[in-house]
Amino acid sequence: MESRKKKNFIFDKKNYRLLGLALGIIILGFVLMSGGGSEDPSVFNPEIFNFQRIRLAPTFVLVGFGVAVYSIFAQTKS
Repeated sequence: MESRKKKNFIFDKKNYRLLGLALGIIILGFVLMSGGGSEDPSVFNPEIFNFQRIRLAPTFVLVGFGVAVYSIFAQTKS
């Protein structure tokens, strides 16, 4: 009978978890960036320039991309 070979993945379980976490952080950043628009285009809504959309959300997106790069370059223990 033929024995099954163990599949070798490029990344470890830790790397995939970090990549999933990074994807979640990036999605959260884009969700925080959304909204604040106006129904009437002739009316200005200053809510689009609040702290959440200008500072917090882009920081989440950049941190998410940083975690994604780290998850790709992180070494496995084997």
